[in-house]
Amino acid sequence: MTDRQIPSWSELKPLLRPKPLVLNGTERRLADALTIADLRTVARKRTPRSVFDYTDGAAEAEISLRRARHLFRELEFQPSILHDVSHVDPTTDMIGTASALPFAFAPTGFTRMMNHEGERAVVRVAQRRGIPYALSTMGTTSIEDVAAAGPEARKWFQLYVWKDRSAGEDLMARAKAAGYEALMLTVDVPVAGARLRDARNGFSIPPALTVKTVVDAATHPAWWLNLLTTEPLTFASLSSWSGTVADLLDKLFDPTMTIADLEWIRASWDGPLIIKGIQTVEDARRVTDAGADAVVLSNHGGRQLDRAPVPLRLLPDVAEAVGDRTQVWVDTGIMSGADIVAALALGADATLVGRAYLYGLMAGGERGVDRTVQILEREIRRTMALLGVSTVKELGPQHVRLP
Repeated sequence: MTDRQIPSWSELKPLLRPKPLVLNGTERRLADALTIADLRTVARKRTPRSVFDYTDGAAEAEISLRRARHLFRELEFQPSILHDVSHVDPTTDMIGTASALPFAFAPTGFTRMMNHEGERAVVRVAQRRGIPYALSTMGTTSIEDVAAAGPEARKWFQLYVWKDRSAGEDLMARAKAAGYEALMLTVDVPVAGARLRDARNGFSIPPALTVKTVVDAATHPAWWLNLLTTEPLTFASLSSWSGTVADLLDKLFDPTMTIADLEWIRASWDGPLIIKGIQTVEDARRVTDAGADAVVLSNHGGRQLDRAPVPLRLLPDVAEAVGDRTQVWVDTGIMSGADIVAALALGADATLVGRAYLYGLMAGGERGVDRTVQILEREIRRTMALLGVSTVKELGPQHVRLP
């Protein structure tokens, strides 16, 4: 029979350690978010439905996005044991310069709509964390203001080619004058994809005050207060617009662009050139032959052509086809540091993350973006160690099995 006794206070005290009280609500929510999915949950609660759906959604039936995430979930890691992983180094080369982590912040439009701190918050985190940030043509903070907010950050400018080519030339000149390191040309938007969540929500830029949005405002007062009491929500690269995103894209973007137009780009931009939106091996070869310094395998986060190729599935074949002639990066569907490690093992030189940091931005502004990087870095380092590698260069196809 077991002898029992009443524990003394000295014995109980070490067991009764209450969790430190965090009075700041944002800090408390972010501390409780352990994954990007957790940040997504917070973002959904903190942001109006139409704004969250613009970020979270994809084109048509959203099959492309689901397939991309499904492939990341279903792949199998192949760890190798008995290696010294006491020091894991996740740095990687991105177009000739080391990035502290093997990803960059992808270009995203209308960022100040997700949170009033917008692009300035993102570039400040990029500067602090030693990773690159690509500012979108459709950004809501000017090229110059982003440069001022992150003077030491590695900044890239993402360009959509407009029907008015002189406007594109002006944007490239401004980016060059402001110290942007590289140009990222996005080539998968000759016309806008059918983003049905946006259509069903009546989403417009700027948000229109309807009965639906007024009701939504009652449940998201902080978001609306920030929108209405900070600088007006405008575009960084055009004077104004009032309408849907799809109408804006179809009005501005040039559907006649061909690979021959890369010569026009090169006439205005003499720095590194990144081509984003590659979805076939042949197109990867074509833009590599045309002098791209990096190609991004991307279906635009599933936001353009539904049922488009899954970039991760395409990755090994593209990496083999272009060899060391250009860097191969990948995006779409990345929701964890393990996803990033898997892409590196399958042949990517680096990755881009978009929705992941936007969830953080919606959840907590600049602190939320920083939390995104904390989560991804922790997951990257842990996954690399458990796979038995201490540097990115040690990762290879032997570490991942695709279904």
